[in-house]
Amino acid sequence: MSPATPALPRKKLPVGIQTLAKLRDQDCYYVDKSGLAIDLIESGSYFFLSRPRRFGKSLLVDTFKELFEGNRGLFEGLAAETRWDWSQRHPIVRISFAGGGLGSPERLEQRIFEILDENEKRLGVQCQHQSVSGRFSELIQRTRERHGATVVVLVDEYDKPILDHLHDRTLAAQMREGVKALYESLKYVDEHLKFVFLTGVSKFSKVSLFSGLNQLVDITLDPRWSALCGYTDEDIDTVFAPELPGLDRDEIRRWYNGYNWRGTSVYNPFDVLRLFDRREFHPYWFETGTPTFLVNLLAERRIFTPDLGRIVASEALLSTFDVDTMQPEALLFQAGYLTIGQVRAIPGRMEFTLKYPNLEVEASLNDSLLKRYMGDAAASEAQISRLWRVLQAGDVAALRELFHAFFASIPNDWYRNSPIAQFEGYWASVFYSHFAALGLDIRVEDSTNKGRIDMTVLAGGAVWVFEFKVVELVPQGKALAQIRDRGYADKYRGRGEPIHLIGVEFSRVDRNIVGFEVETLAG
Repeated sequence: MSPATPALPRKKLPVGIQTLAKLRDQDCYYVDKSGLAIDLIESGSYFFLSRPRRFGKSLLVDTFKELFEGNRGLFEGLAAETRWDWSQRHPIVRISFAGGGLGSPERLEQRIFEILDENEKRLGVQCQHQSVSGRFSELIQRTRERHGATVVVLVDEYDKPILDHLHDRTLAAQMREGVKALYESLKYVDEHLKFVFLTGVSKFSKVSLFSGLNQLVDITLDPRWSALCGYTDEDIDTVFAPELPGLDRDEIRRWYNGYNWRGTSVYNPFDVLRLFDRREFHPYWFETGTPTFLVNLLAERRIFTPDLGRIVASEALLSTFDVDTMQPEALLFQAGYLTIGQVRAIPGRMEFTLKYPNLEVEASLNDSLLKRYMGDAAASEAQISRLWRVLQAGDVAALRELFHAFFASIPNDWYRNSPIAQFEGYWASVFYSHFAALGLDIRVEDSTNKGRIDMTVLAGGAVWVFEFKVVELVPQGKALAQIRDRGYADKYRGRGEPIHLIGVEFSRVDRNIVGFEVETLAG
């Protein structure tokens, strides 16, 4: 008998650590991004990167800072150790709005001056100008004079003062103007700058926020930098190898991998670290910031929820966001609830098909939408639990009862007062979100050689084929007839599982299911 393979030594999980020095001093796991950081520095001078929250942006900013300050000891054994010229040092101006709590334009301006004061003291300079733009420009010029080297400007969470107030567009616009004065002043001090890096969640248009700053290169959708933040599959299998025993590797991938910006797909670091800490699958990232504003926006725009995982959008749409033109597609993409699935080049533009990045986001976002559509969060939780038991039992009759009782439980006043319930896709959206909230394998507009199936669900050792129709009052039997006539079950016969053909008809008048015809084919 061969001896057992010794367990790999485990290190500390860097949960919540955003500085390279602390991470290295405490002997934490570290996914080395220093080589990519140097590649970026060598390719230009002015960069902008948009990534969702908790994606390691602050740690990347800190890595740039440690490189330019020449702190070689932090990079021992890393890619930068032999690639970086440690004799060069540059003074750093750091700006971050991570703290939040900026409830007015006046408080924002006060905070900007506090940040500039902090930089002046650390850099040993004293400025006199009274305006935001004048003070910032003076800070950079005096810093170069004081230190005899061009200046590096690093801006983290550049957009947070705006994003915190998207629910109030007037205030959000005022906050945008407040930070615009700061960022625009960079174009006047180009000769004093070595490197500029701005990062945040959203991508505001240059016209609205960076007017005249033409040097700024947006690398958000550049495939070369897709993995600049986040963990790759290789990182999970190598750096975190000691944490993998006892966890299903495929489930880790299904739950948390899939974020893509036209290059290598990555995991959200926060999810991975929390998983390795707690040793159970859970929507860790999603629960740190429930997207109430986003859910309300999707409801107000009457977004057909089955379409969320297959939206087609242009690069211009995904790259342009502003408080005056908040497109749900751009917000979903930039916030990390959708990611790039496919890319297609057409004359003069790029076209993207978006998808859910992983199970965590698909299930959690639909769960939040379902609560909004029902108007009762507690009822939603109980409903989803019952649906799971019905599917596991293969009880088609109980499925009809469950949804009929659900729609009947919604008060008429809610229907009258809610804009959500006034669009025809409401019923199918609610139906779909129930299944999606369970993280099931769902095929929407499932293609066959004779048409498209509205929805197919693979669950409980069976195939559930749904066709939806909206009628005035009396059921017409057309939904199930369409499934039969077009042979929608044929593509699933080879699975050897029971196939439930279900035609669902919703009544505009009764606001409930009036037709629910079922035919089950043996596996």
